[in-house]
Amino acid sequence: MELRGFSDEHGVQVASWASDAKEVALLSGRVEYPFLEDLLTSWRTVEEDIHSYLLFDGDQPVGYGEIWLDDEEDEVELARIIVDPELRGRGVGGELVRALLGPALDAGYSEVFLRVRPENAAAIRAYHGSGFVDVPAALMEEWNDGQPVPYRWMRYSGELEPGEFETGEQVDAGELRG
Repeated sequence: MELRGFSDEHGVQVASWASDAKEVALLSGRVEYPFLEDLLTSWRTVEEDIHSYLLFDGDQPVGYGEIWLDDEEDEVELARIIVDPELRGRGVGGELVRALLGPALDAGYSEVFLRVRPENAAAIRAYHGSGFVDVPAALMEEWNDGQPVPYRWMRYSGELEPGEFETGEQVDAGELRG
């Protein structure tokens, strides 16, 4: 499998992976299902500190995820992670998270974390298997203050090193960090 930069030509396909209103909300921040036509071009934020990726199996996109960089907090968040529903339960989510860790770690920030809905047991297993651990309960409560839903926050434990991941895109940490 290979991680590549996201291109808009795959937007409709990735949007089709959202199988319910919760998944649409995770990708777009709006709770409408199915994906509304106008969201197909606007759900993906184009900002300097957000980098979007697709995981490919050959020529077939199988997963999507973003890396959100925060210079002020010196941290990276893995976000909007979704796998083709036909491939869920086969380890693709873990592959995607491990692939996203490559550019996330190479960017040189001190922390890498993510958030997940507590009821998403399959994703939590994939994140644990990819080196993520829960943040302490008090910190989780603090980070959930002001969030639309209470998330389970997880921090990368540091068991993998930068450069251990193969991606289809050469990511220059200087480019990501600015």
